[in-house]
Amino acid sequence: MQKVLIINGHQKFPYNEGRLNQTLMNEMAERLKDDFDLKTSILQKGWDVEEEVKKFEWADIIIFQTPVYWFSVPALLKKYMEEVYLYGIFYKRASTYGHGGQFKNKKYMLSTTWNAPKEAFDDPAGFFEGRSTDDILVAFHKTQQFTGMQALPSFSCHNVVHQPNIEAYLTSLRQHLHSVFNV
Repeated sequence: MQKVLIINGHQKFPYNEGRLNQTLMNEMAERLKDDFDLKTSILQKGWDVEEEVKKFEWADIIIFQTPVYWFSVPALLKKYMEEVYLYGIFYKRASTYGHGGQFKNKKYMLSTTWNAPKEAFDDPAGFFEGRSTDDILVAFHKTQQFTGMQALPSFSCHNVVHQPNIEAYLTSLRQHLHSVFNV
């Protein structure tokens, strides 16, 4: 049975308590629990570096559930990666830059929540100039690639503050999980 680590990278603010990200994480766990061994990390609760390293070593697939703040992952998730992605475990020096990743046998999926509406990405004349969510989050993807992990198709929810539609997000997530994991 494959092993999945789900990480909730939400960072709490007075105006953003993270209920949607936790709801999406819970839905993932519920959908995957019968076909995969699961572990989770909720970064807002803190972490032990050694324990988190062991979770990564254990996992075949890592799912990052995170909001997007200012076109990137929250500072808390970035701090987590800076503390947990240790040299010698996640990556080593290589003769070609970027090829020293030690987790070449692992995959990851990025699941994000955006306040930006979907249309802001689709329109070449729009704010994101036709770029995808993955294009905007290229630094996150390059970080995972640096460790050797391979990307699975990403998932995103849009307009989550101004026009939230939790049932539609959950339906889309279920479809995505079925497509990626056949659950």
